[in-house]
Amino acid sequence: MLKVGVLGAGHLGKIHLKLLNQSEKFQLIGFFDANEENAAKIEEEFGYKKFSNLDDLIQEAEVVDVVTPTLSHFEVAKKVISAGKHLFIEKPITNTFEEAQELINLAEKHHVKGQVGHVERFNPAFQAVVSRIENPMFIEAHRLAEFNPRGTDVPVVLDLMIHDIDAILSVVKSEVKSISASGVSVISDTPDIANARIEFENGCVANLTASRISLKNMRKSRFFQRDAYISVDFLEKKCEVVKMKDVPENPDDYAMILQNAEGVKKQIYFDNPSVAPNNAILQELETFADAIVNDKEPVVTLEQGARALKVANQVIAGF
Repeated sequence: MLKVGVLGAGHLGKIHLKLLNQSEKFQLIGFFDANEENAAKIEEEFGYKKFSNLDDLIQEAEVVDVVTPTLSHFEVAKKVISAGKHLFIEKPITNTFEEAQELINLAEKHHVKGQVGHVERFNPAFQAVVSRIENPMFIEAHRLAEFNPRGTDVPVVLDLMIHDIDAILSVVKSEVKSISASGVSVISDTPDIANARIEFENGCVANLTASRISLKNMRKSRFFQRDAYISVDFLEKKCEVVKMKDVPENPDDYAMILQNAEGVKKQIYFDNPSVAPNNAILQELETFADAIVNDKEPVVTLEQGARALKVANQVIAGF
């Protein structure tokens, strides 16, 4: 078991503490939270060991899980890596791409592994279809949330849209060619609703919308590729795969057949994979443990986290 310490015991930090405490791959040594009153309350309520000094926790741990506000990520992550400890860090990896690049270089220098908490990669609905997403040419993503003051320290792009940016970058095997975007501040000082159009060198286009002032929650993405349409509902953890194939010589009486203007006929059929339930946060943490123990590349590397951040910042710059 790997000795792990958690930095930050806010809403998400408490979830990480609970899951790491249950995990058979980690030994939770405790946590550090800068808010002394909050830290004392959590120690009393849950029994997790509270460290009064950040450096003491880093020294005792083999792995450090950073779940602090984004603006503090760079400084604490630098401390963790410089101490030779493996780093799990929540998304976005840092506030700027330059900071992320410095962490990547530092991790290489100190021979430590790092993983970024892009949890939607571990969403069971996405996992069920990701192997079927092959060369998508048009992608549409909607991530809408009801207003919550937590997270408004960063624009909606870094709070919500970056989930979809990372997922899209993981399946589109091409460099970004151009980005156009618009964003509007409604309640916060930073944009609360944003739309981005990302064009890739291979011709793929992704249209993303994110909002944190919606009346209902929605997290859906749709991938269109040659002879297939794939839909992922990240919120409901459901997926749908609609495929087309050449019409057989003797089609079934109930077969759904389309004919285009050129007379080419295609049969539509559903190829929906089963979705295996999981705890996405626990899985992302435990796959990181596996990467460390087996000396493998983490599922979401620091480099991938940095690339998602770079694209997100390009979206923000386009407002």
